[in-house]
Amino acid sequence: GAVLYEKSLSEEEMKDKKAASSKKKESMEEAQRRKKEQKAKAIAAAKKGQDSGDSDQPEFTKMEIKVGKIVKVWNHESADKLFCEQIDLGEESGPREIASGLREHYTLEEMQDRLVLVVCNLKAAKIVGFVSNGMVLAAKSEDGQKVELVTPPERSSVGERVFIDGLSGEPISSAQVKKRKIWEAVSKDLKTADGGVATWQGKTIQTSVGPCKVASLVGAPIS
Repeated sequence: GAVLYEKSLSEEEMKDKKAASSKKKESMEEAQRRKKEQKAKAIAAAKKGQDSGDSDQPEFTKMEIKVGKIVKVWNHESADKLFCEQIDLGEESGPREIASGLREHYTLEEMQDRLVLVVCNLKAAKIVGFVSNGMVLAAKSEDGQKVELVTPPERSSVGERVFIDGLSGEPISSAQVKKRKIWEAVSKDLKTADGGVATWQGKTIQTSVGPCKVASLVGAPIS
């Protein structure tokens, strides 16, 4: 009887040990699973913050508008109003190719080596077969007859992001800009003021050197 009792006790102990080991394994797996979930949530929250920006972040600061230099320009082969440009924005990937409907208003010589403002976080768009990776900003007169490029001050650095005093925030992704129609919301308040100064909601758009301007248009929408 004592032997059977001891054997039975030993089996019980083994069962208890197995159960404890299994429980420990489960709790470790549960902890790992919870840890993974928390990490995934943190990454998603960070990405959401990066993509959508703060709810009280000024709309203008969600756009990425930079100083660019036109390093190469040519006429679009089949669209008589379009220039095709390579614009240096100080990016490691090299100059961006962008199409602009400016041929009626500028010559190739006037475009070459010119400093311009480029909207960088727009989704690439195919324009008459040419893939355009951004938009060059210009003001247009009410009758559409006159178009003037928005020009940063001469000593502005290529790749510098323009800003408005008192407004701050990181640009959001091109996907979010498109999805939430951020550019449409921003561009409706872009206008030239006295002296051709580019403004958003009446506030001056500038680089670290000074305000960005057009040659002569006042009160003209910028897009």
